[in-house]
Amino acid sequence: MRVFFAVLAFTLATSSPITSAQSTGPLIDYGTRFIPAIARQGIVSGSEKLATEIGLQILKEGGNAIDAAVATGFALAVTLPRAGNIGGGGFMLVHLAESDQQVFVDYREMAPSGASRNMFLNEDGSVNLDMTYDSSSAAGVPGTVAGMIHALENYGTMDLATVIQPAIDLAEQGFEVPAALHLNLRAGSERLSRNEEAKRVYLQGTGEAPPMGSLFKQPDLAATLKRIRDQGRDGFYKGKTAELIVSEMNRTGGIISLADMAGYQAIERTPVRGSFRGYDVVSAPPPSSGGTHVMQILKLLEPFPIEEMGHNSANYLHHLIEAMKLAYADRSKYLGDPDRSEIPIAALTADNYLDTRRKLIRPDVATSSEALQPGMLAMQESPETTHYSIADQYGNVVTNTYTINFSYGSGIVVPGTGMLLNNEMDDFTAKPGSPNGYGLIQGEANAVSPGSRPLSSMTPTLVFKDGKPWLATGSPGGSQIITTVVQTLLNMMAFDMTLGLATSSPRIHHQWMPDHALVEPGISVDTTNLLEQSKHTIIRSNSTTGRVNSVQIEDGWFYGYADLRRPGGHVATW
Repeated sequence: MRVFFAVLAFTLATSSPITSAQSTGPLIDYGTRFIPAIARQGIVSGSEKLATEIGLQILKEGGNAIDAAVATGFALAVTLPRAGNIGGGGFMLVHLAESDQQVFVDYREMAPSGASRNMFLNEDGSVNLDMTYDSSSAAGVPGTVAGMIHALENYGTMDLATVIQPAIDLAEQGFEVPAALHLNLRAGSERLSRNEEAKRVYLQGTGEAPPMGSLFKQPDLAATLKRIRDQGRDGFYKGKTAELIVSEMNRTGGIISLADMAGYQAIERTPVRGSFRGYDVVSAPPPSSGGTHVMQILKLLEPFPIEEMGHNSANYLHHLIEAMKLAYADRSKYLGDPDRSEIPIAALTADNYLDTRRKLIRPDVATSSEALQPGMLAMQESPETTHYSIADQYGNVVTNTYTINFSYGSGIVVPGTGMLLNNEMDDFTAKPGSPNGYGLIQGEANAVSPGSRPLSSMTPTLVFKDGKPWLATGSPGGSQIITTVVQTLLNMMAFDMTLGLATSSPRIHHQWMPDHALVEPGISVDTTNLLEQSKHTIIRSNSTTGRVNSVQIEDGWFYGYADLRRPGGHVATW
């Protein structure tokens, strides 16, 4: 109960006449907003209420965390179309209680066989952004369906028909449009209106978002989900659905083939492992850069007395920014698809390498990103994503992040499927030295190549305390995912914050290039002025960074918190 009483004590000490309705924003709200949801038998922390409650219902019916994760993932394809998907891909990290092991399922999208190194370049050698962002050729072969089925068949306890049926019911029978969905569709209406099928499916055919409270049905998506229910992976990667996808490719100049669809496989990989001040951290391996750079940032900061500096003080943020810059500089050169390039994870996270890199962090002044180049190794070896975390009564834990890249992916719906195409090919290096859609500079290790999986920042992460699962976390946010996750971890492991405070505290982001730090509302002007005096370039952002959905396990209790930075988050408890 330590977590509950610590948060309750904070709440009483900071109680304010400002109510939730009067709040000026989640980053500076008071009262009960920092208190996590508490459960005894099962918990799901996610980005959307209906899908989260479906996950919990699976737990109540005796399913394990993997069953619930698959049910939630399929349901989000219906209720959170900007990020939930069957047309994208992602990563699932699982702790299996019975065997006391962690399994990482890579179901990232894959470049079609027709992909080529320079496919996104204009004749003058510049990057064709319209092609990488908004065309059917920007779509990689989807991995979500294969990944969900792989996890269910190998580690779940229920059959596919049981866990996918709630998603089918939502699509076929419809659900009342909540405020968050209405606002998201309204914000994405210009993008979705460019594609007639997307306009028909999501914007009533008129270009207008369906009103709040109206009944929203998706019969084509229901039919697609039924084919998966009845035929398993063949109901998506072969037969009618695959033919509809390839037909759209042929019609619009895309390159996914029937052979590409049939050949897709989810892959199990060895997670990245490390430690920080007595905690064991398990996170995402390549083709995610997340786990590697989370461990780099944690280990770079570990020897510094950051607690004494004070949370979000100028001194602490200076050291944090410099560590972020060093990690993202390495990302630009060394990270990519491990099946195509040799990725030196061990070397990048080795103590002797990080000891050398740490010396580049000057105590009082920023080092320019131009001066902080990728390190020299001894070579021996969107922001529209969604994340959810689940823990069950049996001791299993799942942390899952998946995406279609931009909000609503490419904005293209495949006729007859109700499914949005991803635009994940943008995550490859279209041209070394040129930024992708998130401003990330990338190298040859992440070049476009047939059958490759593009580099990702998705960072589902587990933390163990005294050998037992203690925290499951992750976030959407494109290039900001890594820095969002690492600050959540530091808030809890170094600053001993409760889950609600660790999630809600203002965050910063630096990704090496461009050479500036984004600072959320809530970081004081005095602090940013001091950082600027230390040669940091500060961008005071009116937007927020990431959206963490976490589960903490302590003293036999579950604690869940859904980040308040965007509407719609929900924690379901049992």
